[in-house]
Amino acid sequence: MARKFICTPSFPIVNTKQGRLRGYQVDDVYTFLGVGYAKAERFRPPQEPDAWEGIKDAHSYGYVCPLMSQSEPGIDLIMPRRFWLMDEHCQNLNIWTTSLDKDAKKPVMVWLHGGGFTTGSAIELMAYEGDHLSSYGDVVVVTINHRLNILGYMDLSAYGEKYKNSANAGNADIVAALKWIHENIEAFGGNPENVTLFGESGGGEKVICMLNTPEADGLFHKGIIQSGVTDLYWDAEENGQELIALMLDEAGLDEKDVEALEEMPYTQLVSIYRSVVKQMIDKGGYIGCGPVKNDWYLGNPKTHGFSDHAKKIPLLVGTVLGELHYEPGVQNKYTLSESEMLKLLVQEYGEDTERLVSLFKMAYPNKNLTDLLYVDYFIRRFTSQFIEQHVRECEAPVYSYLFAYDLPLDGGKVAVHTAEIPFVFHNTDRSPLYNVEGETDRIEEQFCSAFVNFAKYGKPSAMDMPDWPACTVETENTMIIDKTCEIRSNYDQELIKKLTECDKGSWISLAQFVL
Repeated sequence: MARKFICTPSFPIVNTKQGRLRGYQVDDVYTFLGVGYAKAERFRPPQEPDAWEGIKDAHSYGYVCPLMSQSEPGIDLIMPRRFWLMDEHCQNLNIWTTSLDKDAKKPVMVWLHGGGFTTGSAIELMAYEGDHLSSYGDVVVVTINHRLNILGYMDLSAYGEKYKNSANAGNADIVAALKWIHENIEAFGGNPENVTLFGESGGGEKVICMLNTPEADGLFHKGIIQSGVTDLYWDAEENGQELIALMLDEAGLDEKDVEALEEMPYTQLVSIYRSVVKQMIDKGGYIGCGPVKNDWYLGNPKTHGFSDHAKKIPLLVGTVLGELHYEPGVQNKYTLSESEMLKLLVQEYGEDTERLVSLFKMAYPNKNLTDLLYVDYFIRRFTSQFIEQHVRECEAPVYSYLFAYDLPLDGGKVAVHTAEIPFVFHNTDRSPLYNVEGETDRIEEQFCSAFVNFAKYGKPSAMDMPDWPACTVETENTMIIDKTCEIRSNYDQELIKKLTECDKGSWISLAQFVL
């Protein structure tokens, strides 16, 4: 069935601070792609973008940030991906909206992509497309590209005032995008006084960063953190002088020649960085590729506490049951007898099996016992700690969730990192995996509605979903997102504690992102 498409010389056009933009309309959604929100030179702070005369088309995605290494195929059935043209001048965003009336005042949902602080883009996952979320939720959706890895997070502050905040240049890009949104989003039907930041994995970490970035105060009003609370990005106390000195030496340059790093081809810069960074890893020194506490960024609230402004921001925080367990795992798990499942668990947990099985059955009475092999206790543990800290320090509410819906793969695969994103964006139809009649559509309606209503009103809710209470000092009230959604209170604390004691050191480290 053909969809309605409109793009004429005079429509749809919006007036922004820099000039006029022409997008296109498909059905009820207007789309504007590759919109420049800032410009910046390497290692320098972002500046306002240039103005233009006439009408500029916004019909194509903009450049994404160059990556230090090429991604590998292999997980595209779970999260279909695409890769795009790369360039350091990647400060652009994409907008989907159902109205161009400046008085529409629709809630604005601003997406920060995953990939840590080193990789990813605003369009890498097919599930990041914002048209369905905009149409279903009647919201304005914005996705952002910004500088990453050593382009966005490399501390050269010891080498001159112009590099003062190079360690946080990628986050500074995000702030610049939020400022552009604040100044222009009314032209796209959005309400600049009702902006929700949401992001998964590294995107969730960036939401956390924005909470303690004073320049972002007032530019967003709610935050959603999806699988984004870890200990990978503790704020570096060291500065980057030693690392930069090693890089200069590797390049045959003196410290007075530091500006040569600004002009060096990106591939050469990466090669030099990788030649020396292992020395810094071995000694536990600064390696870049993550934010640094300074007078611009107050530091991660996990270690430095929430800023006064952050204490007023309502949060929705959660994880998925299996997180990074992408390996095939147990196949046709529902055909196994309990004795067969116990045999697999004993191979993994030995003498701890009996206690873990007991705790798992109490926490997840409706899940398959083999899921115990894949339960995430790393992100979940830090997420619970973060929620408890927020409750104790902040006046705004915080809500907890866990996405536990089995992926319909190999007879039922535990939910993994990113599995909730198609549901959040109302994009399950963009993945062949999410097509279980009577299940995926219903869960999508519930979960997407909960996120949209949080963005609109500050409380997650949906039809046919139980009331979702905020967490308290005594109780983490967690919405379990599954075939049947339910609120569980303090339900997995003992299980997570025991799994942590049995830790086999299988989690990733920041060093794996840079080597």
